[in-house]
Amino acid sequence: MKPYTVQPARGVRGEIAVPGDKSISHRSIMLGSLAGGTTTVRGMLRGEDNISTLKAFQAMGIETADNGETLTICGKGLRGLAEPSDVIDCGNSGTTIRLITGLLAAQNFFTVLTGDQYLRKRPMKRVLEPLSLMGASIHGRAGGDKAPLAIIGQRLNGISYASPVASAQVKSALMLAGLYADGETVVTEPTLSRDHSERMFRYFGADVESFPGGVRVRSGRELEGREITVPGDISSAAFFIVAALIVPGSELLIKGVGVNPTRTGVLDILAGMGGSIELLDRRELSGEPVADLLVRSSRLKGIEIGGAVVPRAIDEFPVISVAAACAEGRTVIRDAGELRVKETDRIAAMAANLRLSGVTVEETKDGMVIDGVERLNGCAAQSRGDHRIAMSMLVAGLAASGTITVDDTECIATSFPTFIPLLEKVAC
Repeated sequence: MKPYTVQPARGVRGEIAVPGDKSISHRSIMLGSLAGGTTTVRGMLRGEDNISTLKAFQAMGIETADNGETLTICGKGLRGLAEPSDVIDCGNSGTTIRLITGLLAAQNFFTVLTGDQYLRKRPMKRVLEPLSLMGASIHGRAGGDKAPLAIIGQRLNGISYASPVASAQVKSALMLAGLYADGETVVTEPTLSRDHSERMFRYFGADVESFPGGVRVRSGRELEGREITVPGDISSAAFFIVAALIVPGSELLIKGVGVNPTRTGVLDILAGMGGSIELLDRRELSGEPVADLLVRSSRLKGIEIGGAVVPRAIDEFPVISVAAACAEGRTVIRDAGELRVKETDRIAAMAANLRLSGVTVEETKDGMVIDGVERLNGCAAQSRGDHRIAMSMLVAGLAASGTITVDDTECIATSFPTFIPLLEKVAC
Protein backbone atom coordinates (compact mmCIF):
# COMPACT_ATOMS: atom_id res chain seq x y z
CA MET A 1 0.00 0.00 0.00
CA LYS A 2 1.23 3.46 -0.90
CA PRO A 3 -0.57 6.30 0.92
CA TYR A 4 -0.50 9.88 -0.30
CA THR A 5 -1.57 13.10 1.43
CA VAL A 6 -2.99 16.15 -0.37
CA GLN A 7 -2.81 19.66 1.06
CA PRO A 8 -5.57 22.23 0.42
CA ALA A 9 -4.78 24.35 -2.66
CA ARG A 10 -5.06 28.08 -3.27
CA GLY A 11 -5.61 27.50 -6.97
CA VAL A 12 -5.20 25.08 -9.88
CA ARG A 13 -3.35 26.85 -12.67
CA GLY A 14 -1.29 26.31 -15.78
CA GLU A 15 -1.33 24.28 -18.98
CA ILE A 16 -1.17 20.48 -19.11
CA ALA A 17 -1.72 17.53 -21.40
CA VAL A 18 -3.17 14.30 -20.04
CA PRO A 19 -2.10 10.81 -21.20
CA GLY A 20 -3.68 9.13 -24.19
CA ASP A 21 -7.20 7.77 -24.08
CA LYS A 22 -7.22 4.35 -22.41
CA SER A 23 -10.13 2.95 -24.46
CA ILE A 24 -8.60 4.03 -27.77
CA SER A 25 -5.18 2.71 -26.71
CA HIS A 26 -6.66 -0.74 -26.00
CA ARG A 27 -8.40 -0.85 -29.36
CA SER A 28 -5.33 0.39 -31.24
CA ILE A 29 -3.32 -2.56 -29.93
CA MET A 30 -6.08 -5.07 -30.68
CA LEU A 31 -6.93 -3.97 -34.20
CA GLY A 32 -3.29 -3.24 -35.07
CA SER A 33 -2.49 -6.84 -34.16
CA LEU A 34 -5.35 -8.17 -36.31
CA ALA A 35 -4.51 -5.98 -39.30
CA GLY A 36 -2.15 -6.88 -42.11
CA GLY A 37 1.06 -4.84 -42.12
CA THR A 38 2.40 -2.26 -39.72
CA THR A 39 0.42 -0.05 -37.36
CA THR A 40 2.05 2.85 -35.51
CA VAL A 41 0.44 4.28 -32.38
CA ARG A 42 1.50 7.67 -31.05
CA GLY A 43 0.31 8.96 -27.69
CA MET A 44 -0.66 5.53 -26.38
CA LEU A 45 -1.40 5.37 -22.67
CA ARG A 46 1.28 3.25 -21.04
CA GLY A 47 -0.74 2.44 -17.94
CA GLU A 48 -0.88 -1.06 -16.51
CA ASP A 49 -4.26 -1.84 -18.12
CA ASN A 50 -3.01 -1.11 -21.63
CA ILE A 51 0.24 -2.98 -20.97
CA SER A 52 -1.91 -5.99 -20.06
CA THR A 53 -3.51 -5.82 -23.51
CA LEU A 54 -0.13 -5.42 -25.18
CA LYS A 55 1.34 -8.41 -23.33
CA ALA A 56 -1.68 -10.52 -24.23
CA PHE A 57 -1.09 -10.02 -27.94
CA GLN A 58 2.65 -10.48 -27.58
CA ALA A 59 1.85 -13.83 -25.95
CA MET A 60 -0.09 -14.71 -29.11
CA GLY A 61 2.87 -14.05 -31.39
CA ILE A 62 2.49 -10.34 -32.21
CA GLU A 63 5.82 -8.50 -32.49
CA THR A 64 5.98 -4.92 -31.24
CA ALA A 65 8.58 -2.19 -30.73
CA ASP A 66 8.22 0.77 -28.39
CA ASN A 67 10.61 3.71 -28.25
CA GLY A 68 8.60 5.50 -25.56
CA GLU A 69 6.87 7.79 -28.03
CA THR A 70 5.62 5.45 -30.77
CA LEU A 71 4.43 1.88 -30.48
CA THR A 72 4.95 -0.14 -33.67
CA ILE A 73 2.80 -3.24 -34.13
CA CYS A 74 3.57 -5.86 -36.77
CA GLY A 75 0.09 -7.15 -37.49
CA LYS A 76 -0.48 -10.68 -38.76
CA GLY A 77 -4.00 -10.44 -40.13
CA LEU A 78 -7.25 -11.83 -38.76
CA ARG A 79 -5.98 -15.42 -38.73
CA GLY A 80 -2.41 -14.71 -37.67
CA LEU A 81 -2.63 -15.12 -33.90
CA ALA A 82 -0.93 -18.14 -32.32
CA GLU A 83 -1.99 -20.22 -29.32
CA PRO A 84 -0.33 -18.83 -26.18
CA SER A 85 1.93 -21.21 -24.26
CA ASP A 86 0.66 -20.05 -20.87
CA VAL A 87 -2.31 -18.45 -19.14
CA ILE A 88 -2.85 -14.80 -20.19
CA ASP A 89 -2.94 -12.44 -17.21
CA CYS A 90 -5.22 -9.44 -17.86
CA GLY A 91 -4.21 -7.73 -14.63
CA ASN A 92 -6.89 -5.31 -13.44
CA SER A 93 -8.26 -4.60 -16.91
CA GLY A 94 -11.91 -5.38 -17.55
CA THR A 95 -11.55 -4.04 -21.08
CA THR A 96 -8.74 -6.47 -21.83
CA ILE A 97 -10.48 -9.60 -20.58
CA ARG A 98 -13.94 -8.83 -21.94
CA LEU A 99 -12.92 -7.65 -25.40
CA ILE A 100 -10.37 -10.33 -26.17
CA THR A 101 -12.79 -13.00 -24.95
CA GLY A 102 -14.91 -12.11 -27.99
CA LEU A 103 -11.87 -12.27 -30.23
CA LEU A 104 -10.49 -15.53 -28.80
CA ALA A 105 -13.86 -17.27 -29.02
CA ALA A 106 -13.38 -17.36 -32.81
CA GLN A 107 -9.76 -18.57 -32.95
CA ASN A 108 -8.69 -22.13 -33.74
CA PHE A 109 -6.91 -22.63 -30.42
CA PHE A 110 -7.35 -22.84 -26.64
CA THR A 111 -6.80 -19.94 -24.24
CA VAL A 112 -7.11 -19.29 -20.51
CA LEU A 113 -7.61 -15.73 -19.23
CA THR A 114 -7.22 -14.58 -15.65
CA GLY A 115 -6.59 -11.35 -13.75
CA ASP A 116 -5.83 -9.87 -10.36
CA GLN A 117 -7.98 -10.32 -7.25
CA TYR A 118 -10.29 -7.47 -8.27
CA LEU A 119 -10.78 -8.56 -11.87
CA ARG A 120 -11.56 -12.12 -10.79
CA LYS A 121 -14.55 -10.73 -8.84
CA ARG A 122 -16.05 -8.84 -11.78
CA PRO A 123 -19.05 -10.26 -13.73
CA MET A 124 -18.36 -11.83 -17.12
CA LYS A 125 -21.75 -13.34 -18.02
CA ARG A 126 -22.86 -10.14 -19.75
CA VAL A 127 -20.25 -10.95 -22.41
CA LEU A 128 -20.27 -14.74 -22.24
CA GLU A 129 -24.02 -15.18 -22.68
CA PRO A 130 -24.31 -13.41 -26.07
CA LEU A 131 -21.07 -15.04 -27.23
CA SER A 132 -22.55 -18.45 -26.41
CA LEU A 133 -25.48 -17.58 -28.69
CA MET A 134 -22.88 -17.19 -31.46
CA GLY A 135 -21.58 -20.71 -30.71
CA ALA A 136 -18.70 -19.83 -28.38
CA SER A 137 -17.36 -22.39 -25.91
CA ILE A 138 -16.24 -20.53 -22.78
CA HIS A 139 -16.07 -21.82 -19.22
CA GLY A 140 -15.48 -19.90 -16.00
CA ARG A 141 -15.92 -19.92 -12.25
CA ALA A 142 -19.26 -19.24 -10.56
CA GLY A 143 -21.25 -20.80 -13.38
CA GLY A 144 -19.31 -18.91 -16.03
CA ASP A 145 -19.61 -15.49 -14.39
CA LYS A 146 -16.06 -15.10 -13.05
CA ALA A 147 -12.49 -15.46 -14.31
CA PRO A 148 -10.38 -17.46 -14.89
CA LEU A 149 -12.01 -18.16 -18.24
CA ALA A 150 -11.17 -21.15 -20.42
CA ILE A 151 -11.91 -20.49 -24.10
CA ILE A 152 -12.05 -23.21 -26.73
CA GLY A 153 -12.05 -21.47 -30.10
CA GLN A 154 -15.00 -22.32 -32.37
CA ARG A 155 -16.56 -21.36 -35.66
CA LEU A 156 -19.11 -18.67 -34.82
CA ASN A 157 -22.37 -17.54 -36.36
CA GLY A 158 -23.51 -13.94 -36.54
CA ILE A 159 -26.49 -12.98 -34.38
CA SER A 160 -28.74 -10.01 -33.67
CA TYR A 161 -28.36 -9.16 -30.00
CA ALA A 162 -30.30 -6.57 -28.02
CA SER A 163 -28.04 -5.75 -25.09
CA PRO A 164 -30.04 -5.07 -21.90
CA VAL A 165 -27.39 -2.54 -20.82
CA ALA A 166 -25.46 0.15 -22.67
CA SER A 167 -21.97 -1.32 -22.48
CA ALA A 168 -19.09 -0.58 -24.83
CA GLN A 169 -17.33 -3.69 -23.54
CA VAL A 170 -20.21 -6.01 -24.44
CA LYS A 171 -20.69 -4.33 -27.80
CA SER A 172 -16.97 -4.40 -28.63
CA ALA A 173 -16.57 -8.07 -27.64
CA LEU A 174 -19.38 -9.02 -30.02
CA MET A 175 -17.97 -6.78 -32.74
CA LEU A 176 -14.59 -8.51 -32.49
CA ALA A 177 -16.29 -11.91 -32.64
CA GLY A 178 -18.28 -10.59 -35.60
CA LEU A 179 -15.10 -10.07 -37.62
CA TYR A 180 -14.93 -13.89 -37.83
CA ALA A 181 -18.55 -15.03 -37.55
CA ASP A 182 -20.53 -16.33 -40.52
CA GLY A 183 -22.98 -13.70 -41.77
CA GLU A 184 -23.48 -10.46 -39.93
CA THR A 185 -23.47 -9.54 -36.27
CA VAL A 186 -25.87 -6.83 -35.06
CA VAL A 187 -25.76 -5.28 -31.59
CA THR A 188 -28.37 -2.82 -30.33
CA GLU A 189 -28.34 -0.93 -27.02
CA PRO A 190 -30.96 0.89 -24.93
CA THR A 191 -28.78 4.01 -25.21
CA LEU A 192 -25.58 4.52 -27.18
CA SER A 193 -22.39 3.57 -25.33
CA ARG A 194 -19.01 4.97 -26.35
CA ASP A 195 -18.36 4.37 -30.04
CA HIS A 196 -14.55 4.10 -30.18
CA SER A 197 -14.81 0.56 -31.57
CA GLU A 198 -17.10 1.61 -34.41
CA ARG A 199 -14.79 4.46 -35.35
CA MET A 200 -11.64 2.35 -35.19
CA PHE A 201 -13.13 -0.63 -37.02
CA ARG A 202 -14.05 1.77 -39.80
CA TYR A 203 -10.60 3.38 -39.72
CA PHE A 204 -8.92 -0.04 -40.17
CA GLY A 205 -11.23 -0.94 -43.07
CA ALA A 206 -13.68 -3.36 -41.42
CA ASP A 207 -17.15 -3.83 -42.89
CA VAL A 208 -19.03 -1.98 -40.14
CA GLU A 209 -22.19 0.09 -40.24
CA SER A 210 -23.55 2.26 -37.44
CA PHE A 211 -27.27 3.00 -37.27
CA PRO A 212 -29.51 4.67 -34.66
CA GLY A 213 -29.37 2.42 -31.61
CA GLY A 214 -26.74 -0.03 -32.76
CA VAL A 215 -24.00 -1.35 -35.03
CA ARG A 216 -23.70 -4.03 -37.71
CA VAL A 217 -20.45 -5.95 -38.49
CA ARG A 218 -19.94 -8.27 -41.45
CA SER A 219 -17.06 -10.73 -41.65
CA GLY A 220 -14.81 -11.45 -44.61
CA ARG A 221 -12.90 -8.20 -44.98
CA GLU A 222 -9.24 -8.01 -43.94
CA LEU A 223 -7.99 -5.05 -41.90
CA GLU A 224 -5.10 -2.85 -42.96
CA GLY A 225 -2.40 -1.40 -40.71
CA ARG A 226 -2.78 2.32 -40.00
CA GLU A 227 -1.11 5.29 -38.31
CA ILE A 228 -2.91 6.30 -35.13
CA THR A 229 -2.57 9.34 -32.89
CA VAL A 230 -4.35 8.80 -29.59
CA PRO A 231 -6.03 11.92 -28.12
CA GLY A 232 -5.86 12.78 -24.43
CA ASP A 233 -8.25 10.75 -22.26
CA ILE A 234 -11.29 12.76 -21.18
CA SER A 235 -11.66 10.41 -18.19
CA SER A 236 -8.20 11.49 -17.04
CA ALA A 237 -8.89 15.12 -17.86
CA ALA A 238 -12.07 14.97 -15.75
CA PHE A 239 -10.06 14.91 -12.51
CA PHE A 240 -8.31 18.15 -13.43
CA ILE A 241 -11.51 19.72 -14.76
CA VAL A 242 -13.23 19.16 -11.42
CA ALA A 243 -10.13 20.29 -9.51
CA ALA A 244 -10.11 23.61 -11.40
CA LEU A 245 -13.86 24.07 -10.94
CA ILE A 246 -13.97 23.50 -7.18
CA VAL A 247 -10.80 25.35 -6.08
CA PRO A 248 -11.35 29.14 -6.10
CA GLY A 249 -8.94 31.22 -8.16
CA SER A 250 -8.26 28.47 -10.71
CA GLU A 251 -7.73 28.63 -14.46
CA LEU A 252 -6.41 25.57 -16.28
CA LEU A 253 -5.86 24.75 -19.97
CA ILE A 254 -5.90 21.03 -20.84
CA LYS A 255 -4.51 20.41 -24.33
CA GLY A 256 -5.56 17.85 -26.91
CA VAL A 257 -8.42 16.07 -25.14
CA GLY A 258 -10.68 13.64 -26.98
CA VAL A 259 -14.21 15.03 -27.13
CA ASN A 260 -16.02 12.13 -28.75
CA PRO A 261 -19.72 12.93 -28.14
CA THR A 262 -20.30 9.47 -26.65
CA ARG A 263 -17.76 10.39 -23.94
CA THR A 264 -18.54 14.04 -23.17
CA GLY A 265 -21.33 13.42 -20.69
CA VAL A 266 -19.03 14.70 -17.94
CA LEU A 267 -18.73 18.05 -19.72
CA ASP A 268 -22.50 18.29 -20.10
CA ILE A 269 -23.07 17.41 -16.44
CA LEU A 270 -20.50 19.87 -15.09
CA ALA A 271 -21.72 22.62 -17.41
CA GLY A 272 -25.25 21.93 -16.15
CA MET A 273 -23.94 22.47 -12.62
CA GLY A 274 -22.65 25.88 -13.67
CA GLY A 275 -19.08 24.93 -14.51
CA SER A 276 -17.08 27.18 -16.85
CA ILE A 277 -15.55 24.89 -19.51
CA GLU A 278 -14.65 26.21 -22.97
CA LEU A 279 -13.75 23.96 -25.92
CA LEU A 280 -11.05 25.58 -28.06
CA ASP A 281 -9.35 24.61 -31.35
CA ARG A 282 -11.66 21.73 -32.26
CA ARG A 283 -10.02 19.26 -34.67
CA GLU A 284 -9.87 15.54 -35.61
CA LEU A 285 -7.16 12.92 -35.02
CA SER A 286 -7.37 9.39 -36.47
CA GLY A 287 -11.15 9.60 -36.76
CA GLU A 288 -11.68 11.04 -33.25
CA PRO A 289 -12.73 14.64 -32.39
CA VAL A 290 -10.27 16.59 -30.20
CA ALA A 291 -10.24 19.99 -28.48
CA ASP A 292 -8.37 22.04 -25.86
CA LEU A 293 -10.34 22.63 -22.65
CA LEU A 294 -10.14 25.91 -20.75
CA VAL A 295 -11.54 25.51 -17.23
CA ARG A 296 -12.14 28.27 -14.67
CA SER A 297 -13.25 27.99 -11.04
CA SER A 298 -17.02 28.19 -10.73
CA ARG A 299 -19.77 28.22 -8.14
CA LEU A 300 -21.44 24.90 -8.78
CA LYS A 301 -25.07 24.03 -8.06
CA GLY A 302 -26.65 20.66 -7.37
CA ILE A 303 -28.68 19.08 -10.18
CA GLU A 304 -30.44 15.83 -11.07
CA ILE A 305 -28.35 13.47 -13.22
CA GLY A 306 -29.86 10.47 -14.99
CA GLY A 307 -31.00 8.99 -18.27
CA ALA A 308 -29.05 8.98 -21.52
CA VAL A 309 -26.18 11.10 -20.18
CA VAL A 310 -25.15 8.40 -17.69
CA PRO A 311 -23.47 5.92 -20.12
CA ARG A 312 -21.61 8.89 -21.63
CA ALA A 313 -20.06 9.68 -18.24
CA ILE A 314 -20.01 6.34 -16.44
CA ASP A 315 -16.27 6.33 -15.63
CA GLU A 316 -16.33 9.92 -14.40
CA PHE A 317 -18.99 9.57 -11.71
CA PRO A 318 -16.54 9.20 -8.80
CA VAL A 319 -15.08 12.65 -9.50
CA ILE A 320 -18.51 14.05 -10.46
CA SER A 321 -19.61 13.08 -6.96
CA VAL A 322 -16.74 15.20 -5.59
CA ALA A 323 -18.03 18.15 -7.63
CA ALA A 324 -21.50 17.48 -6.21
CA ALA A 325 -20.10 17.47 -2.67
CA CYS A 326 -18.67 20.95 -3.31
CA ALA A 327 -21.81 22.28 -5.00
CA GLU A 328 -24.57 24.38 -3.48
CA GLY A 329 -27.68 22.32 -2.78
CA ARG A 330 -28.56 18.71 -3.56
CA THR A 331 -27.36 16.51 -6.42
CA VAL A 332 -29.31 13.35 -7.30
CA ILE A 333 -27.55 10.67 -9.35
CA ARG A 334 -29.71 7.86 -10.73
CA ASP A 335 -29.62 5.21 -13.49
CA ALA A 336 -25.96 4.51 -12.62
CA GLY A 337 -26.21 0.99 -11.21
CA GLU A 338 -23.32 0.00 -13.49
CA LEU A 339 -21.03 1.74 -10.97
CA ARG A 340 -21.61 -1.12 -8.53
CA VAL A 341 -19.79 -3.64 -10.77
CA LYS A 342 -16.68 -1.67 -11.67
CA GLU A 343 -13.23 -2.29 -10.10
CA THR A 344 -15.10 -1.88 -6.82
CA ASP A 345 -18.62 -0.79 -5.89
CA ARG A 346 -18.01 2.86 -6.74
CA ILE A 347 -21.31 4.05 -5.30
CA ALA A 348 -20.54 2.53 -1.90
CA ALA A 349 -16.89 3.58 -2.01
CA MET A 350 -17.52 7.24 -2.83
CA ALA A 351 -20.44 7.50 -0.42
CA ALA A 352 -18.26 6.19 2.40
CA ASN A 353 -15.35 8.51 1.58
CA LEU A 354 -17.50 11.61 1.17
CA ARG A 355 -19.16 10.91 4.53
CA LEU A 356 -15.69 10.83 6.09
CA SER A 357 -15.12 14.32 4.67
CA GLY A 358 -18.31 15.68 6.26
CA VAL A 359 -20.80 15.26 3.41
CA THR A 360 -24.32 13.88 3.82
CA VAL A 361 -24.73 11.11 1.24
CA GLU A 362 -27.62 8.69 0.76
CA GLU A 363 -26.95 5.59 -1.30
CA THR A 364 -29.66 4.32 -3.63
CA LYS A 365 -29.75 1.13 -5.66
CA ASP A 366 -28.55 2.91 -8.79
CA GLY A 367 -26.96 6.12 -7.54
CA MET A 368 -26.55 8.64 -4.73
CA VAL A 369 -28.15 11.71 -3.21
CA ILE A 370 -25.45 14.21 -2.20
CA ASP A 371 -25.97 17.38 -0.17
CA GLY A 372 -23.17 19.79 -0.94
CA VAL A 373 -21.12 21.49 1.78
CA GLU A 374 -19.31 24.80 1.86
CA ARG A 375 -15.98 23.10 2.59
CA LEU A 376 -14.94 19.46 2.78
CA ASN A 377 -13.24 18.19 5.94
CA GLY A 378 -9.87 16.53 5.96
CA CYS A 379 -10.02 12.76 6.37
CA ALA A 380 -8.34 9.41 5.84
CA ALA A 381 -9.90 8.05 2.65
CA GLN A 382 -9.85 4.50 1.30
CA SER A 383 -9.29 3.76 -2.39
CA ARG A 384 -10.37 0.08 -2.11
CA GLY A 385 -7.81 -0.65 -4.83
CA ASP A 386 -9.75 1.44 -7.38
CA HIS A 387 -7.76 4.01 -9.36
CA ARG A 388 -10.73 6.34 -9.92
CA ILE A 389 -11.69 6.36 -6.25
CA ALA A 390 -8.10 7.18 -5.30
CA MET A 391 -7.78 10.04 -7.79
CA SER A 392 -11.21 11.45 -6.94
CA MET A 393 -10.38 11.72 -3.25
CA LEU A 394 -7.02 13.32 -4.01
CA VAL A 395 -8.90 15.95 -6.03
CA ALA A 396 -11.27 16.39 -3.09
CA GLY A 397 -8.25 17.12 -0.92
CA LEU A 398 -7.47 20.25 -2.93
CA ALA A 399 -10.78 21.81 -1.82
CA ALA A 400 -10.79 20.56 1.79
CA SER A 401 -10.22 22.53 4.99
CA GLY A 402 -7.59 20.02 6.07
CA THR A 403 -5.45 17.31 4.54
CA ILE A 404 -6.95 14.23 2.88
CA THR A 405 -4.82 11.09 2.91
CA VAL A 406 -5.68 8.24 0.53
CA ASP A 407 -4.53 4.94 1.99
CA ASP A 408 -3.44 3.23 -1.25
CA THR A 409 -2.53 5.03 -4.46
CA GLU A 410 -0.59 2.26 -6.22
CA CYS A 411 -3.76 1.43 -8.17
CA ILE A 412 -3.54 4.79 -9.98
CA ALA A 413 -0.85 3.28 -12.22
CA THR A 414 -3.49 1.17 -13.99
CA SER A 415 -4.77 4.21 -15.90
CA PHE A 416 -2.80 7.37 -15.06
CA PRO A 417 0.79 6.76 -13.89
CA THR A 418 1.70 10.47 -14.00
CA PHE A 419 -1.37 11.71 -12.11
CA ILE A 420 0.27 12.73 -8.84
CA PRO A 421 3.22 14.61 -10.43
CA LEU A 422 0.76 16.43 -12.69
CA LEU A 423 -1.46 17.30 -9.74
CA GLU A 424 1.56 18.65 -7.86
CA LYS A 425 2.47 20.73 -10.92
CA VAL A 426 -0.83 22.62 -11.19
CA ALA A 427 -1.94 22.85 -7.54
CA CYS A 428 -0.56 25.93 -5.85
